[in-house]
Amino acid sequence: MGLPAVRIADVERPSHTDTLDRLLDAVAGGTVTPTEAVDHIAALRARRRLDDAHARLDLRRQSRTGLPEVIYAPGKTPAQMRSIARVLLERSAAPVVATKASRDAFNAVRDLSPESEYHETARTIVLRREHGAPIGQCMIVTAGTSDIPIAEEAAVTADACGAKVERVFDVGVAGIHRVLGVSEDLRTADVIIVVAGMEGALPSVVGGLVHAPVVAVPTSVGYGASFGGIAALLGMLTSCSPGVAVVNIDNGFGAAAFAVRMLRARM
Repeated sequence: MGLPAVRIADVERPSHTDTLDRLLDAVAGGTVTPTEAVDHIAALRARRRLDDAHARLDLRRQSRTGLPEVIYAPGKTPAQMRSIARVLLERSAAPVVATKASRDAFNAVRDLSPESEYHETARTIVLRREHGAPIGQCMIVTAGTSDIPIAEEAAVTADACGAKVERVFDVGVAGIHRVLGVSEDLRTADVIIVVAGMEGALPSVVGGLVHAPVVAVPTSVGYGASFGGIAALLGMLTSCSPGVAVVNIDNGFGAAAFAVRMLRARM
């Protein structure tokens, strides 16, 4: 027996009619400002989520935080992926992105949107992206070629959320001249995501060269004593270069989310 479909019958119907009536009367009477009313309505709407046996979808997340609800694909069946993606497309205007997704997950949702894309290297699905002027320039930098899959997850996510993305790959500290050779390019960015495994030294170097904030992403790339990215993570957390923020191991999406929030805060 299949899982029930997401229930959407009550999503767009106000569930607090009396409250809204009183709020509008207060605005008309001058005891509540329009701005206060908007904030209160947003809070009410944020509490109305789609509930079913497998998902509670936050359709107002972008209006509240600047970032859309994003689907984390591992562990979800094709039917669950399709159900969640369909509701996000139908009931929200925000970008629709799924991370750590397989080709099978994409096949389950690809016909739901004419914009559907599967980025194989990034393992990321985009069903709808932000349209309009870029919110700022996000540069994605990797220490090595092996770090590119995580970097691409960050790049695809940031692009879908409205950033102008530039890529600078394979400029790690094993050949320090490589990153020094692109230092002028790095200085054009509004925010920089630096992805590195091994000892995780590159974000410290970049942080000492640029004005823009740096988001460091440790990867699980490395030999035995790298402990699956823990060595890079600890190296980044103990960076002597100020202005470097660090996300979890292999979390390209988290880095993009942080970068997008910083870019939106500048607008």
